[in-house]
Amino acid sequence: MTDLFSKFDPLIQQRADLLATGVTDPFSLVMEKVLSPTVAICNGRETILLGTYNYMGMTFDEDVIAAGKDALDKFGSGTTGSRVLNGTYQGHREVEEALKHFYAMDHAMVFSTGYQANLGIISTIAGKGDYVILDIDSHASIYDGCKMGDAEIVAFRHNDIEALEKRLKRLPAEAGKLVVLEGVYSMLGDVAPLKEMIRIAKDNGAMVLVDEAHSMGFIGEHGRGVAEAQGVIDDVDFIIGTFSKSVGTVGGFCVSNHPKFEIMRLVCRPYVFTASLPPSVVATAATSIRKLMHGSNKRAHLWENSKMLHKGLRDLGFTLGTEEPQSAIIAVIMPDLERGAMMWEALLEEGLYVNLARPPATPAGMTLLRCSLCAEHSSDQVGEILARFERAGKRAGIIG
Repeated sequence: MTDLFSKFDPLIQQRADLLATGVTDPFSLVMEKVLSPTVAICNGRETILLGTYNYMGMTFDEDVIAAGKDALDKFGSGTTGSRVLNGTYQGHREVEEALKHFYAMDHAMVFSTGYQANLGIISTIAGKGDYVILDIDSHASIYDGCKMGDAEIVAFRHNDIEALEKRLKRLPAEAGKLVVLEGVYSMLGDVAPLKEMIRIAKDNGAMVLVDEAHSMGFIGEHGRGVAEAQGVIDDVDFIIGTFSKSVGTVGGFCVSNHPKFEIMRLVCRPYVFTASLPPSVVATAATSIRKLMHGSNKRAHLWENSKMLHKGLRDLGFTLGTEEPQSAIIAVIMPDLERGAMMWEALLEEGLYVNLARPPATPAGMTLLRCSLCAEHSSDQVGEILARFERAGKRAGIIG
């Protein structure tokens, strides 16, 4: 009998070799108690959270929590069904209305996760004989949506406008084409040149989908993302997003102005065949989204935090993923996995939690520490974060 797990042997060995050095397993951390959007108890120690994607700090918002408790009391703990059958409650309609209002778009469709939103939308609208043209650094859910829909995948070099145009011009003019982009790429925290890319896509007869998971709530005048910030949101056919970042709960969505969009509720398998989100979850999401519409002060403070941390880390001698801060994500590049894990552990011992990211999730085979700032981090906390990075970096031999 062939062991179906044998394909994972190299990864199993790599993990064993890493743990043999004595480093703590960086992928098994447990938060024993969460005190706020920015602080938790980890391994018995009070720890500053710098790796949660809780960009706008909505997880402990009083109105959000109250809405969730009220829905739990009124509607129970779950729906026990899909949206198409018995799983659409009043709260599901309300959160879709909140999304339509937030984005000023005609249609909104909520999924149980952001992963399923990409999986469902891409696989349904781009099928056999169609082409999906995507950035090579696209999220796994985007690639999986392409595979599930059986479309031809055409990848281009990351954020390369000319490469995108060359790929599009080689495709049959009459073929169905979907260009998939991300506003903010989650590993390096860099922003896509959406204005130029969307123009090229439209000039070559392609529809456009933009994943704004890591920019919703924060980037753009109204927090609608990079497409809004670059003035091209009206040229985007589909915007994908998630509730698990700035919104502060769980779930995914797609908004669109396409006049035929509502048929997706009957033909999109990850929507039709998945249990819907619990009433308490959609209630918290709807409340959070409505409050994010008025979050300009939070957005301004988060930008200040991002600029302060980026400059401070560069001044300390760390190598960063971008020359300038472009989002709430700041990637600190590590020499290799072993030293990256050592640095991660040194930071944890200092009372600071970040994400250790490794291939294949990261681009170009790099290892990095991913920092995701929160609008609830105070300036004093960012200063303390820099002090802890300095101590840990010297102890791990990453900086002099």
